[in-house]
Amino acid sequence: MIYVIGVFAVLAIILVFKAVKIVPQGNCFTVERFGRFIRTLTPGLTVIVPFIDRIGARINVMENVLEVPEQDVITQDNAMVAVDGVVFFQVMEPASAAYEVNDLHRAITNLAMTNIRTVMGSMALDELLSQRDRINQTILGVVDEATSTWGVKVTRVEIKNIEPPRDLVDAMARQMKAERDRRATILDAEGVKQSDILVAEGQKRSLILEAEGRREAAFREAEARERAAQAEAKATRDVSGAIARGDLQAINYFVAQKYVDALKALADAPNQKILFLPLEAADTIGAIGSVTEIVREAFGGGSGASPSQPPASTATRSAPHTRPQPVQPPPAPEPATRSYESRPSRSPWDP
Repeated sequence: MIYVIGVFAVLAIILVFKAVKIVPQGNCFTVERFGRFIRTLTPGLTVIVPFIDRIGARINVMENVLEVPEQDVITQDNAMVAVDGVVFFQVMEPASAAYEVNDLHRAITNLAMTNIRTVMGSMALDELLSQRDRINQTILGVVDEATSTWGVKVTRVEIKNIEPPRDLVDAMARQMKAERDRRATILDAEGVKQSDILVAEGQKRSLILEAEGRREAAFREAEARERAAQAEAKATRDVSGAIARGDLQAINYFVAQKYVDALKALADAPNQKILFLPLEAADTIGAIGSVTEIVREAFGGGSGASPSQPPASTATRSAPHTRPQPVQPPPAPEPATRSYESRPSRSPWDP
């Protein structure tokens, strides 16, 4: 009796062991009944029919990483490069992954290697080295479409290494160095060009400003000369009018001012330590008083102007380094009186 109970207990334990199945998280089991797929077990505790059903394939439904071995690829320009990569995929339909393809990992690996050779073999070496993202996207599209019937979703394909031959690497290094030298030379030339342009612009601007300054100075100088000529003409007219009216002070002042200006010009000369005066200058200055008396007599003293002091004395004081010349007496008035009486309306100093 005890043996019978023991046998039933053993059978019960075996039945429980065969019927109860625990599926870990991230995995799915397929259930086969008499060798035929009937359903998929999801993660958790599950019961199957013992001795009739059995666990078929244990599929990992998490995202998997598959290494693509290194292989040689001949590019479009006949350059041989060694390429390897990785493929990321996830099983979406465990039944298809278990029963649609034999050895899923090897199938995906071979499919990825074939498409890598196809895609990279249609491109030149420079494109391989510079357009790696485009290569990854192209291979991903092709592999994902081919594995969709296996219940697999390929999420990413990455090319890890592209290794050209050693001599080709050296040639590429020389080419890169030459290109960078060319860029450096161009940048240096551009810098020199910009510097020369800026210097020329600065010189141009400086010359323009200098010319404008000279033009403005010439304009103002001409204006000053014009104003001085106008003032001189007005002064001459005033003196002429004064002479016409018989005002002898005006002509005395005019002649004295001219004389003082002449002496000032002589004094400002580089050889101002030695000042030479013409002998006639003193005579002229002394003659001013005589001319005043002559004119007063010619007009009969009606002008009422007081006798002016001869400018010769003033001119003489303004030139301290010159020896004053004695004032010559005026000429005899008789012949001069006759001459001025004949032409009373015009003065000998009238311009």
